[in-house]
Amino acid sequence: MSTDEIKDLLKDAEARMHGAIQSLSDDLAGIRTGRASPALVERLQVDYYGNPTHLMQLASISIPEPRSILIKPFDAASIKNIEKAIRTSNLGLNPNSDGKVIHLNLPPLDEERRRALVKQMHHRLEEARVAVRNIRRDLHNDIRDYEKEKLITEDDRLYGEEELQKITDKFIEDIARHGQVKEKEIMEV
Repeated sequence: MSTDEIKDLLKDAEARMHGAIQSLSDDLAGIRTGRASPALVERLQVDYYGNPTHLMQLASISIPEPRSILIKPFDAASIKNIEKAIRTSNLGLNPNSDGKVIHLNLPPLDEERRRALVKQMHHRLEEARVAVRNIRRDLHNDIRDYEKEKLITEDDRLYGEEELQKITDKFIEDIARHGQVKEKEIMEV
């Protein structure tokens, strides 16, 4: 093994950490801000003939106005289940249906709700940081094991650990940036 294998390990770490960031981005998109977004509801799990299914697979979702979401199910029989999924979610929205489409009107967020959403967002940020650190720990252990097995030199190990820490720091900063942007969106009146 050589520094090329270490570089492959580092690329793997970067890809896995990028996956954690992508998951965070998807989750943050589902946290409500002052304006409507399809991302707010598209990942809601709806019971569709006994199978949990994402809303985006069951309906078209559009934004006719800045504080309104329009959901048009592909199958009219699924309207009741979609309404139930919206009511039981922690979005705090009340669906209005005319039998063909569902309208969601987003009331303005009060200060208390904004703070609760920011707290929820910070919890999710911490989960992402833990995921990135766990990836770092796993690869750090792999690098140490390679050295114990005499597959790499001490210099290779030190290089790998240093580069792994740089990658980790980059992704932790990225998580913080995501959090700052989302907090600004949530607190915007």
